[in-house]
Amino acid sequence: MPESVKSFLEAANAAVPRISVDEARSLVAERDALLLDVRDPAEIAASGKLAGAVNVPRGMLEFRADPDAPAHLADLRKDRPVVVYCASGGRSALAGQTLQAMGYGEVLNLGGFKDASAAGYEVETAQ
Repeated sequence: MPESVKSFLEAANAAVPRISVDEARSLVAERDALLLDVRDPAEIAASGKLAGAVNVPRGMLEFRADPDAPAHLADLRKDRPVVVYCASGGRSALAGQTLQAMGYGEVLNLGGFKDASAAGYEVETAQ
């Protein structure tokens, strides 16, 4: 039976734990977690990003997460927790599952930008 978006999301949401804004803040402050925004640059330009977040669009994730790739992002390290978010939580779940498959041990889904900012996570303009 062919896969569907629904089945991909169900699997990703089952694999990548969802966390709260308070849990994300704690991980960033106490364990140097990387806050990873996987939205497209146009979305970030329109709304800003959560304070301290690094942007890697979902379509570039594998290239930026692989330490052997020329485009590797040094902030993405397998020995560091990664907290992923997007606009609503779907892309972040899929991105989290991809990172897990690439050997990242602690990957968590913060969910959506709007929910996190409404819950009090500070927002900054994109640079």
